[in-house]
Amino acid sequence: MGQRTVPRLLPPPLLLLLLAAAAGGGRAQGCEGQGRWPVPYRRFDRRPRPDPFCQARYTFCPSGSALPEMRETDALAVYRLQAPVWEFKYGGLLGHLKIMHDAVGFRSSLTGKNYTMEWYELFQLGNCTFPHLRAEDSAPFWCNQGAACFYEGIDDAHWKENGTLVQVTTISGAMFNQMAKWVEYDNETGIYYETWMVKSSPEKNSRVWFEAYECSKFVQRTYQKLAELGAVFKKIQTNYTTITLFSGEPVCLGNETSLFGLPGNKSLALAIRNFYLPFKPYHSVKEFFVNLLKILEEVVLDHRFYLFYNLEYWILPMKYPYMKIAYEEIPLPDSNATKFNA
Repeated sequence: MGQRTVPRLLPPPLLLLLLAAAAGGGRAQGCEGQGRWPVPYRRFDRRPRPDPFCQARYTFCPSGSALPEMRETDALAVYRLQAPVWEFKYGGLLGHLKIMHDAVGFRSSLTGKNYTMEWYELFQLGNCTFPHLRAEDSAPFWCNQGAACFYEGIDDAHWKENGTLVQVTTISGAMFNQMAKWVEYDNETGIYYETWMVKSSPEKNSRVWFEAYECSKFVQRTYQKLAELGAVFKKIQTNYTTITLFSGEPVCLGNETSLFGLPGNKSLALAIRNFYLPFKPYHSVKEFFVNLLKILEEVVLDHRFYLFYNLEYWILPMKYPYMKIAYEEIPLPDSNATKFNA
């Protein structure tokens, strides 16, 4: 094999030309969300079958089952579950950085059975956040589906040792059954994991360009649905992990066909591939630091980040402080419905 040549990063002047081209013609490539902030998360009619190329190191939802139908007169305690990401592998390490995974627990008063419901990546977080660059494909290849997982039991030690297991409300069996129908719809139409939230600045009321779509958002949607069904939540503080990028107003560049197909946009296609190249898995400490320098050059020096959202590519004009991992309070929802009496 010959020596592989890594293409040079695009200098800032070329970036300006690309932005001008995108503003003039790239926006007409079916980017429905351009100018609507935050860009609405796109839902789909059905979930596609994952490509066999996408393989998970850890099996998705290994003991999963369908949501059971509860007796309408049952009373179920609802629990807030939170633990450090990859707690099973690293213990509480990521908990010290407040990088947490969220889920919902249920306990039936009639049967005494416990259940856990969560939403996460089919092929692990890295595959949802960055694509594969395959020699046979000009376009980056994504393994970024996420889905709901429901199974019997609550692993008390897992959630309590380094995280949270606390009751937030009580619902009826009838409310659970209605929620289960909503979960099926939500799971079949909201199929892609989105790691990043994107905002204009770290200020509290700054404009949100893109919302994340991950485990904590599923938990918040579930709580909101239960509130709509009449659940009354306790007055407790609830915090969630957010990973936020900061940028000026994003510009939509197009989708895979308009950028990487025929005739496509060769300059933008090459720029996007070059951007994602340093995010590939590294095999040595030296390679890690070389790739890290390339990432810093793109994001910090050239103020450029390519975001893949709703199956479309956007360019983010990055701003200081560029990225922030926060553990922010998002209150439990209010309900105007009558409280269920257990």
